[in-house]
Amino acid sequence: MALMEISIVPVGTGATSVSNYVAAAVKVLEKRGAKYQVTAMGTIVEGETRELLRLAQEMQEAVFKMGVSRIVTKIYLDERRDKKMTMESKVEAVREKIK
Repeated sequence: MALMEISIVPVGTGATSVSNYVAAAVKVLEKRGAKYQVTAMGTIVEGETRELLRLAQEMQEAVFKMGVSRIVTKIYLDERRDKKMTMESKVEAVREKIK
């Protein structure tokens, strides 16, 4: 299991807001039934690495279909093979250490 944080930023749209583009990308995750969490700075998705990379490409294509000519995409992948990892387990591990 892996986690991917993805941030897709359209360039040259003439507007400062990107929420419509983010929504289009997230709709791809909805359509595919992916487990995800939208945050203020990106979207976190759980899955197998191969599938996450396919989703990233589909998310980019959804934004390109909105008429964007250039996109800057930042992807962080965290894959762990020694034990199960989820979005919740990573957050809980930090919270336990704060107590």
